[in-house]
Parts: sequence; structure tokens; C-alpha cells
Amino acid sequence: MSIREEGTKMSKAWWKSSVIYQIYPRSFADSNGDGIGDLNGITEHLDYLKKLGVDVIWLSPIYKSPNDDNGYDISDYQDIMTDFGTMEDFDRMITEMHKRGIKLVMDLVVNHSSDEHRWFLESKKSKDNPYRDYYIWKDPKDGKEPTNWGACFGGSAWQFDETTGMYYLHCFSKKQPDLNWENPAVRDEVFRMMTWWCEKGVDGFRMDVISMISKDPAYPDGEIKDGLHGDMSPYVCNGPHVHEYLQEMNKRVLSRFDLITVGETPGVTTEEAKKYANLDGSELNMVFQFEHMGTTDGKYGKWTTRKPEMKKVRAVMNKWQTELEGKAWNSLYWDNHDQPRAVSRFGDDSPMYREISAKMIATCLHMLKGSPYIYQGEEIGMTNAYFKSISDYRDIEAINAYKEYTESGLMTEEEMLNCLKMISRDNARTPMQWDDSANAGFTTGTPWISVNKNYTQINAKAALEDKDSVFYYYQKLIRLRHQYEVIVEGVFHGLLEDNDDIYAYERTLGNEKLVVACNFTNKEVSCELFEENEGEELITNYKNHVAGALQPYETRVILYK
Repeated sequence: MSIREEGTKMSKAWWKSSVIYQIYPRSFADSNGDGIGDLNGITEHLDYLKKLGVDVIWLSPIYKSPNDDNGYDISDYQDIMTDFGTMEDFDRMITEMHKRGIKLVMDLVVNHSSDEHRWFLESKKSKDNPYRDYYIWKDPKDGKEPTNWGACFGGSAWQFDETTGMYYLHCFSKKQPDLNWENPAVRDEVFRMMTWWCEKGVDGFRMDVISMISKDPAYPDGEIKDGLHGDMSPYVCNGPHVHEYLQEMNKRVLSRFDLITVGETPGVTTEEAKKYANLDGSELNMVFQFEHMGTTDGKYGKWTTRKPEMKKVRAVMNKWQTELEGKAWNSLYWDNHDQPRAVSRFGDDSPMYREISAKMIATCLHMLKGSPYIYQGEEIGMTNAYFKSISDYRDIEAINAYKEYTESGLMTEEEMLNCLKMISRDNARTPMQWDDSANAGFTTGTPWISVNKNYTQINAKAALEDKDSVFYYYQKLIRLRHQYEVIVEGVFHGLLEDNDDIYAYERTLGNEKLVVACNFTNKEVSCELFEENEGEELITNYKNHVAGALQPYETRVILYK
């Protein structure tokens, strides 16, 4: 049952059946030997992504930036970072994507800019500068910061500026001052810039921390949770005007083009998501939620060595499936540039089970309702880097957290390094492993961050030569989503929700029923879900099955008509 024929015009909701592939440009492919991935490197590998079968590429920021937070600190929204190439390189890249039927989603980072952006350079000159209110400035309170808020990358969320004797808000790095969305001039600038990119042919936006663009006007102190700073999240996430701003964005920009839009929404609930991603199309197509990522959080937030418990993850995923049914659209992901590697976190990256568990977690995700995201290297089963020293890390968040927690005595150096091995964002940012040559074929120079040592065994060249590889399994999952309407539109219903080992569910559409079962353990477990010799097996990661059981990390998908 085909829901999309090649060459026909896609419907307005083309994104519903699409599979999105995220590229982190700095780590994807280096074409000029400087050790940093670039736009021409991406263009050179588009045939690989065409072969995989993805519909959309989401590109992490490529704009001009001093690179304090790897491009998420933008100094010019309409120019390209020198490390990545030129605007001519961009134009060629998007043309080549479109030739192959692949659409491009740009990262939109408009909660904050770089402190080197022209707007901020003007803003801090004086209190009466025309750009002053482009940012959030506050007077000291009792000789200290305006609030006790801690920034996401450590330290205070407020930075004192000597010139005017006031503090500016930065929810992330001090080099990422927050934009003041209450100022209509800021919104005008953002919408003008977005329109410019749409007219260049961009097919959508992934909106960085978009739930944070409206702050609580009272600016109250936050509850101290990490022993160091107040929690700002209740006062900067899902603020009073966020939906008003996004509806304005939709009217002025998004509704004028045929786009795919996803909002990264820290602190989002299912109720809020129904507003952000409502099916009337007045805001965004879908949101990224983080609840399943937070199931391992502990005393110090994300900094923990806990492995996710499948039952907790399943409860969150199923809640989002059922509560958004018929009301909003889901986005589906296990990892991205801000998360550790999927197979290391949710699967088993040991040599015995890496490939089989990578296929299992992929099946579990891709058969759910929503738009699946694949992060570069996930399709070949790339793993965490497990760096041994803090000197191996490049991420500002990891480096700041290590310094803050070890110097305060809250953790030893060994404890903090163990946390980083499990959860650091740099695990996802090691270079893409193309082949078994020097530096995994990523660069002829010195890579900006070390290549994972397992690249000689785990690489795209080896995957393409093996018919049973993780790559071809992902290719089949993508093909199935394009082929079967029940995978796109079927109603979700959880199964075996008290089982400690198996994540199972069904999807129904008309007379069709899809039954999915995934064993999240390294042992054989009893499973009576499938009626033998009935139904069509669409995909599995084992050649032979055991009656009434699932083998270690086994998954099966059966279609009944």
C-alpha cells in the first residue's frame, strides 16, 4: 500500500511520512584537510544519504560564529562560518540535495545570538542605544545578580557589563546573550531573516530551544537543586507569550512556504505540545521533547552514570504516543548532537550485541507514530567515545561541568569523568566513521576532536559491503515507512506495559494491525504476542525465531490484515 509514489507532488503534510537525518557539519566530512567538516564534504556524501533513503537533512548551525558553542552562538544569521565554506558552497549543496529529492532543514537559533553579533555590540554601548532592548538587561539586586539562576552551561545566568553597570541574561554561555522577544523589532529582524532563507530554497527549520523565547516577567529566584544555583527552567520555558510569538511567526513566515518545522522545547509537557504542534497548523509541525532523555537524571541532573530503565523510557514514550493521538504530531529520536550515542545508551555496544541491539532500538523507534530522526553515524551503529581524560573533551558544557563539580567537591575527578563517558555531548560529535583509513576517512588533516578508536571495525565502507549491516536495516525501515500507511497514520496502543524486558505495541489503521515487540535485554524472554504462521513479518533482526520467545535484543514486526 503505497502512500507516496516517486515523482508525484507531495501533499502539504509530506513531512508526516518523512525520515530526517541530522548532520553535525563540524564532524561529518572534511573536504579541504583542515580537520573540520564543511559544506563541500556534505555535498560529496549526498549519494550515501540518497542510498540510505532519507527524505530530509537537518543541518546543525552553519552561520557565521565565533564558535563558543560550536556554532550555536551566531554573529551573522545571513553568512556562512568560514570553517564550513562560503555561500556559494551552500548554494551548490542545496541544489545537489534537491536534485536527489532530499529537502534541507536549517537550524534556527533565535533564543540568543553571539555577543559578537552587531546587535549586541550596539546594545551594550549605552542604555539609550537603539539596540539596547534587543537583549534582556537588568539592574543589580542588592549588589548581586538580578536572580540566582544558573546557566545551562554552568555558572550564573547573568553577566555584569561594566559599561552601563547592568547585567544581561544568558541562559547558556556568557557569549550567548538572550534576545528580547518582547521587542517587536527583534521579531521583525528574525522573521525577515527566516524569509530570506526560505526564498533561498530552504525547506524548513529546527528551532533551537524555542520554548525559551518568552520569560516570566517577574524574574523570580529559582529553587536550588544542584547545590550551586537556582533552577531557572520554570521561568524561561513555555513562558506567557511563547505561543503568541510562534503564531505570529507562522502567519508572517511559515504559512507562506511549504515547510517542515520542529521546535526544540525544553520543559514541554504533552499539554503544551498540543499547542506547539497542533494539527490546525497555526504554530509548528512537531516538537522535540526531552522527557525520555531525563529518565536517568539524578542528584546533579544529567550528570550521572545511570543506564536508562526500559520501563521508565517506555512509560514516557507511550504517554507521548497516546496523549498526542489525533491532537498533535510526534517527533521520534534516540540521540542527536546534544545526546550520547543511541546504541551505547539504549542498546548494548559490546561487540557481541552492538549490531543486533542497534537494529532493535531502531525498529522500536521507527514503528512508532511520528517523524523519525537519525543522527549521523547512528545508521552504522557508532558508539560513545569513552574518552579517558578531560583534555579529550571539546564541549563547553562538559568542560564547565567538570570544573564546577570537581572544584566544588561535589564529585571527584574520576566520578565526573565516568559521567562524561556516559552522557557528554562529545560522544555524538566525534568524526563520522567513513572507512578504516587514517582518521576514519573524515579528514586528511588533524581532526578537531579525536576519532573514536573503534573506527577500523565500525565504518560506512564496511557497512555498505555487508548485506546484513545496520545501514541496510535502517534503509529497510525507511522504505517500510514510505510503503505502509499504517506505520505513518496507525493509532498506537501499548502492549505488555508491565513487562520488565519487552517493549511492545500495536498500530491499527482500518483492517490492518501492526504488532511490534522488542527485547531490551541480553537474555531470551518469553513472548506470546505472535500467532505463528499468521500475518506478514515486515522486518526482524534475527534469521530464525524461537516459538513463544524473543532472543537477546530480538525485534519482530508483524502485519495482520
